[in-house]
Amino acid sequence: MLNPSEQEIQKRNFRYVQIDGVGVSIANVAAPFLPVFLARLGASNFQVGLLTSMPGVTGLILALLVGRFLQTRKNIVPWYSLSRLMVISCYALTGILTFALANEYTVLATLAIWAFATLPQTALAVAFSVVMNAVAGPEGRYALLSRRWAIFGLTTVVMTFFVTRTIDLMEFPINYAVMFLGLSFGGLISYYFSRKIALPDQTRLTLGSSSSALESARNYVSLIRGAPAFTSFALKKFVYYSALMLSQPIMPLFLVREVHATDSQIGVITMSMNIVMLMGYSLWTFMSRKYGGRLVLLATTFGMILYPALTAATPQVSLIVVYAAIAGLFQAGLDLVFFDELMKTVPPEYSATFVSLVHSMQYLSAIFAPLLGTWLADTIGLGGALWVSAGLRLIGFLLFLRKDVRRAAESV
Repeated sequence: MLNPSEQEIQKRNFRYVQIDGVGVSIANVAAPFLPVFLARLGASNFQVGLLTSMPGVTGLILALLVGRFLQTRKNIVPWYSLSRLMVISCYALTGILTFALANEYTVLATLAIWAFATLPQTALAVAFSVVMNAVAGPEGRYALLSRRWAIFGLTTVVMTFFVTRTIDLMEFPINYAVMFLGLSFGGLISYYFSRKIALPDQTRLTLGSSSSALESARNYVSLIRGAPAFTSFALKKFVYYSALMLSQPIMPLFLVREVHATDSQIGVITMSMNIVMLMGYSLWTFMSRKYGGRLVLLATTFGMILYPALTAATPQVSLIVVYAAIAGLFQAGLDLVFFDELMKTVPPEYSATFVSLVHSMQYLSAIFAPLLGTWLADTIGLGGALWVSAGLRLIGFLLFLRKDVRRAAESV
C-alpha cells in the first residue's frame, strides 16, 4: 500500500506520462507521411524498405549493449527524455534539408538523417518499456497505457485532420517540409514533461562478475534460460512482429501506386484507424479485466490478419478506410496486450536486460522483414506481398493459440 506521499508522486507521474504522450503524438503525425514523402520523391521500393529496416540494423547491433548500460543506471528517465527529443528532432532536420536540397538529393539526405536517428531510437525503445512499467506497476499497465495511447490517438486524429486539410494547399515538397518542421515542436513538449517523471533509483545489477567475454555470455544465457515464460513469449512475438514489419513499407507503396490514393485520402485512412483505436483502448482494458489477457491476445492477433488480406483483395479507398478502422480496433488491443504479457514474464530487477533482448529480436525482424516485403513486391507484386504478410500473421496467431505444455498454468 502506497503512503500519501508516494500516491501523490504516482499521480504526478501518470499525468506527466500523458502530457508526454501529447507531445509525442503531435510529432508522430508525420511518421506515416515519411515513406509517402520518399515515394513521391521517386524513391525505389528498396529505398522505402531501407527507411523501415535501418533501425533494425542499429538496434540489432546495439540493443543488448544499451540494455546492459541502462541496467547500470540509477535513473533511466533522463536517457528516455533525451533519446525521445533526438528522434523527433530528425523530423525538423528532414524539413530543413528539404528546403535546402534539390529533390534528387533529398531522398539520400532523408535516409542519412533517419540512419542517424536509429541510435537514439535504440535507447528509446528499451527505456520506454522500463519507464512505463516502473510508473504503472504490475497492476496498472493497462490503465496507464490505454489512457496514454487514447490521448495519443485523439491528438493524432485532431492533428492529422489539420495536416490533411493544409498539405494540399502548397506545392510538393514544400508542403512536406513545412509539415515536418511544424510537427517536430511536439518533441519539446515531450522533453519538458517526461524529464519531470520521478522514479526511485533502481538497484544497479550486473550479470555477475566474469573474467572473459565467453563467461559473460554464459552468464547472460543462463539468466535468460532461467525465465522460460519469457523465452516462449518472446519467440512467438518475434514471429508475429516479423509479419507486421513485412507489410510496413508495402502498405504506403500499395496506397500510392496501386490504389492511387491522394495525400488527403491517405490521411483519412490514417484518421479512421486512429479514431477507432481511441475506443479500442477502453474496450480491451475492459475485456482484459473481465476475461483475462489471453482472450485479448488471441482476439487481437487474429483480427490483425484482416487488414492486409482485405486491402489486397479489394483495393478501393472507401473500403480501405473501413479496413483501417477495423485494424485500429485490434491494433489498440495488440499494443496493450503485447506490453502487459511481456512484462509479466520479465524479472523486475533485470527489466532493462530482458527488454533489450526482446527489442534485439524485434530489430532482427525490422532488418529482414521490410526488405523481404519489398523483394516480394518486386517479385509477386505489392498485393501479393500483403497476402504473404497476412499468412505470416496467421502462423503467429496459431503459435499463440497453442498453449505451452510445460507451463499449463501460464496464459501463453
